Amino acid sequence: MYRNDGFRELDRRESLRLLATAAIGRIVHTRQALPAVLPVNFRLDHDGAVVLRTSAASELARAVDGTVVAFEADEVDRVAGAGWSVVVTGAAEVVTDPREHRRLLERGPRSWVPVPARQEVFIRILPELVTGREVIDGHAPHTAGLGS
Repeated sequence: MYRNDGFRELDRRESLRLLATAAIGRIVHTRQALPAVLPVNFRLDHDGAVVLRTSAASELARAVDGTVVAFEADEVDRVAGAGWSVVVTGAAEVVTDPREHRRLLERGPRSWVPVPARQEVFIRILPELVTGREVIDGHAPHTAGLGS
């Protein structure tokens, strides 16, 4: 990361451990040649992959299948000026294997919007690059004013 900026770099294992505790994240992808960011619920799978659940007809499923995306989640305590952020970058793919799809129906993330299971798909983001940062002792220059 950047030296002396008030943050501590997290290793891959620690980043994935923190990521597993978050409920909401943001997927960053390209939409009409511009960056697009969408909040999503997710689940971290056993292999460290980020798994999203959406409608098969969604624009998101079409936009990210077979592309490289970024996924970010964080937790911030504005009063204490503490927190962390983790970014996973990697290839996104719609899960097409029927056994894997059934497993994710049971153990994957839940949809925000009710969609019949037969109309849902899971998107898996393979964790090729995992980076994380946490605020050191609540004194990061970038947290000034967070509690106000």
